[in-house]
Amino acid sequence: MKRALILGVRVFAVFLAPILGYFPGSQPQQAFAAEVKTYSFGVVPQFEQRKLYATWKPIVDNLETRTGLKFNLVTALKIQDFEKAIAQGKFDFVYVNPYHLIQVHDAQGYVPLVTDDIPVRGILVARKGSAISKPEDLNGKTVAFPSPNALGASLLVRADLQNIFHTTVTPLYVTTHSSVYLHVIKDLAAAGGGVEKTLQEQDESIRSQLRVIYTTRPCPSHPVAAHPRVPKAAQEKVRQALLDMSTTAQGKEMLRNIPVRQFVPVSYDDYGVMRDWGLEKYWQPLNKD
Repeated sequence: MKRALILGVRVFAVFLAPILGYFPGSQPQQAFAAEVKTYSFGVVPQFEQRKLYATWKPIVDNLETRTGLKFNLVTALKIQDFEKAIAQGKFDFVYVNPYHLIQVHDAQGYVPLVTDDIPVRGILVARKGSAISKPEDLNGKTVAFPSPNALGASLLVRADLQNIFHTTVTPLYVTTHSSVYLHVIKDLAAAGGGVEKTLQEQDESIRSQLRVIYTTRPCPSHPVAAHPRVPKAAQEKVRQALLDMSTTAQGKEMLRNIPVRQFVPVSYDDYGVMRDWGLEKYWQPLNKD
C-alpha cells in the first residue's frame, strides 16, 4: 500500500511539473510569458509640469494601444534636469529640442523618427504699449528666455540679435515659454524669446497683451527620437503609430496640444544644416554629472 502511494505521488508530480514550470533537480522556470518591457518616454519641458503631463499622457496611452508596447511618461520639472537626462541617454524615446539632438548625437546617437511638418521659428515678443518696437530697442535691456539651450526661443533669437542687429541683451532664464510671456506682460523683462507655436497656444488673455517684433529663420521642428538601444522593430512601430495618429480626428486633436499639426518622417540629416549656424556660441554645455 505504501509503495503504491509513493508511486502515485511520483506519477502525479510528472504531470504537474510542466504546469509549475520545473522538474526535480532543475531550476524553477516562469510559468507565464516574460513581462513586457516598459520604455521610458521623455518630453522636453516646454510647459509647466502639470500641463505637460496632461498634454502627453493621452498620446502615450494611444501609442501603447497602437503598438502593443508599454511606456513610462517622464516629465522633468526643470529644463536642466531634462538636458542632463538626454546627455546620459536615460530616455528610450524622447520628444526633444532639435539642437539638443545635435549636441548629444555623437555620444548617444538618438535616431529622429518623426517631426511636425511645420518648422520652428523663433520670435521676440514685447508688451503692447511698451516703447520696444524693434530688436535694436533692446540693446542693454533684460530679455526673458525659457532656457539657454531652447532652440527657437533662445539660441536663434540671441544669435540674430548679436549677428544681425548688433544688439547686446541681458538674458533672464525663466524655465518655460509660458513664463517668458508672463514676464513680458508683467514688465519683468523688456521682451521675451519664444516660438510661434507656443505663443499660439497661450490663452487669448495672454496673446492679446503681446506683439511680435521679430521672427527668425525657420529650422526643422522638434523630433520624437529613439535611443539606438531600442530595437529597430520597436522604433518602427512608434514611428508608424505617430504617423497614423496624425490621420485621425482624435489623434489630430491630441497632437494639436503639443502643438503639432501633422507628424512626418524625418532623419538626422534633416537637422545637419544647423551645424553651420554658429549657435554653439550661445549653447551651454550639458551637465552629465
